[in-house]
Amino acid sequence: VQCQQCKLHGKMAMLGYGAALKILFLPEDIYALSLSRNEIVAFLNTVAKMSESVREIRELTQLYWSTHTRLEKTTSSDQPVLGGGNMVSSSSVDLEGVEILDAAVEAVSKLAKQGLINESTESKLIQKAFQRHPELMVLSKHYGKNLRKFLNFLPSIDSELILGGFDDGEPDAIVIGTGLAGLTATLNILDRGGRVVLIEKEHRMGGNSNKASSGINACCPQNSTYGDFLESFKEDTIRSAGNSAKLPLIETLVENSESAVRWLIERVGVDLSVLAQLGGHGHKRTHRPRSGMVGAEIIYNIQRAVKSYEKSGMVKIMMDTRVTALKKKNDGAVVGVEVVSKAEDGKNKTLTVMAPNVILATGGFASDRSHGSYLEKYRPELMKMPATAGEFSTGDGITLGTSVGAGLVDMEKVQVHPTGWVDPSDPTNPGKILAGELMRGVGGILINRDGNRFCNELGTRAYVTDKMFSHDPHYIKTKKWNITNEIPTFSLVLSASAAEGAKKHVDHYLNKGLLKKIEGLEDLAKWMNLPLSKVKETVEQYQRDAKDGRDQWGKTSFSGVPIDNLMDETFFAGTVTPVLHYCMGGLTINQEGNVLDENQQVISGLHAAGEVSGGVHGDNRLGGNSLLECTVFGTIVGKRIPIRPRNLSLQLNQDVDEFSGGKAELPNITMAEVQQHNTEGDCWVVIHGMVYDLTEFADEHPAGPESIIDLAGQDGTEEFQAVHGENILEDFDPVGVFV
Repeated sequence: VQCQQCKLHGKMAMLGYGAALKILFLPEDIYALSLSRNEIVAFLNTVAKMSESVREIRELTQLYWSTHTRLEKTTSSDQPVLGGGNMVSSSSVDLEGVEILDAAVEAVSKLAKQGLINESTESKLIQKAFQRHPELMVLSKHYGKNLRKFLNFLPSIDSELILGGFDDGEPDAIVIGTGLAGLTATLNILDRGGRVVLIEKEHRMGGNSNKASSGINACCPQNSTYGDFLESFKEDTIRSAGNSAKLPLIETLVENSESAVRWLIERVGVDLSVLAQLGGHGHKRTHRPRSGMVGAEIIYNIQRAVKSYEKSGMVKIMMDTRVTALKKKNDGAVVGVEVVSKAEDGKNKTLTVMAPNVILATGGFASDRSHGSYLEKYRPELMKMPATAGEFSTGDGITLGTSVGAGLVDMEKVQVHPTGWVDPSDPTNPGKILAGELMRGVGGILINRDGNRFCNELGTRAYVTDKMFSHDPHYIKTKKWNITNEIPTFSLVLSASAAEGAKKHVDHYLNKGLLKKIEGLEDLAKWMNLPLSKVKETVEQYQRDAKDGRDQWGKTSFSGVPIDNLMDETFFAGTVTPVLHYCMGGLTINQEGNVLDENQQVISGLHAAGEVSGGVHGDNRLGGNSLLECTVFGTIVGKRIPIRPRNLSLQLNQDVDEFSGGKAELPNITMAEVQQHNTEGDCWVVIHGMVYDLTEFADEHPAGPESIIDLAGQDGTEEFQAVHGENILEDFDPVGVFV
């Protein structure tokens, strides 16, 4: 059961039935000792609900006798019908009202739109509705808002409408990839009553979406306090996209932004209440949680929603499974996939999974530096540049798409993000953690090795990266990076007030050793290995620019400016470098997420959403538009996939948690005992005063098991707070109370 209110009602009903059984079977003299106050309240509520249902019996009885007698009568139609001792006519039940007719047509329309009934059935039902078919009218009156029950009861009206002849076994769609785009498409299909096979080549869900830190963009009504409006958002996106801007795709992205964020908040349950302004944006429109990293929060909540359908059989999740080929019919329509999956004995096995629709949501190719890779083919000069994308970002979906004739667009458009953290303990590692736009949006400034600022830190990613690369003479002449050159590094410096504006992120980066807390300007200069006079000159000039409201690079928004007495300021500093971050290019799609061939024609049965598709962002993606793209196009595709009619009572029969009269009291656990559980195979962690056994969960952790295992036998509250909101712990039962 997805709805929390329905869960509560279910628990209340079960508790009420239990109380009734106690009253029936227990001796009266122990009622007072056996019944709790909650049980009595639940019992009265259940009796009330049952009484409410009983009140409908008279109307249903009248309808029954009215209908059956009318069908069998041979006397005049004016003659009253006798039924159950009462004189009743069909008019005694109000079936002629426009409201009931409207409910009937609405229910039929929704079933048809969701593909749950075919055109023939739709036509028959609409005809019966306009003829005021009595059984259909009553069904619509009482179940018009409950499509599952409405559909299940339809055969009672007309046996020819029975839908049980459809095979429930084949899924409506195969979704490849479990990042935000794939999970969004999957959840939309499942919520509509569809069946999905979800395939992931890695051992855990989330992909690169799980790493997102800056937020998700949306132009929503509450943004009006900042003067934001749709046209402004569209103009910012078009400006960033440059000459490669594709207006239909950009308009689809922007115009669906509000509904995308609202869906994440209301359906997925993610807090996105904080607004920020990122580089390249004219207004505050980037949403993120009050606590935790936006990517981790979204992925945790949405994968939990998807997994809730597993027990009902509506979704089959295949992890550690690689899709090796798409299956297609002679007419070119895609109808399934071939996969290689690891069996329990560790051996690989090849399987074929069939479905009328396949959704590619496999991400980009920024981490594939192998010979013949897309990176080598389209941007060979970037082959040695570090990347923020996971090692799994190898362009698999693009290869699958092109194997069936899909067209490609903007493949040379690979985004270099200006700020990836350089880990001082492992500076040459090609995998980097992103220092998101938020770090500059709150007031972080960039300083080069000479101690100078060199750009407007709030500019677009392409602009800031260009300013960084322009420290190299060869790049200034050619506007192309020389692969033999050393990748430049810079200092990202935040004041105490700027750091407070991104506290969760700062705490997270401090815990990982990527940021350093430094007291006073003198120690900052020592950390930067620069003369104090030079660093003082640069920071004081920035203070003057902030007071003037503009600097030499056109920066006009100044947040988190250091205090006047720089010797008393607390700084937070780290080293950053340009990194491969996102692939704007990919499979050609239209506004509905259909994959197009090289002639711009739709490939039947093949869809794409997220980074695997190209054209949405043009030359350069704005920060915060990646999660938006995944949600918008994942939703569009998920809502358009036809759902085959099947027995919905099976689909929506989610397990209801059994009521428990009370939980056993948890034991007190000391740190000495926690420290004994400090290995990968026995991992206890203290979080918010409770002790959790995270041994089995570590492998499922979207960010990888290392961050959990590193905290085994310790208090991990500080590290947890830097990434997650406390609500995530609701799914975990503690083993004890930390004392």
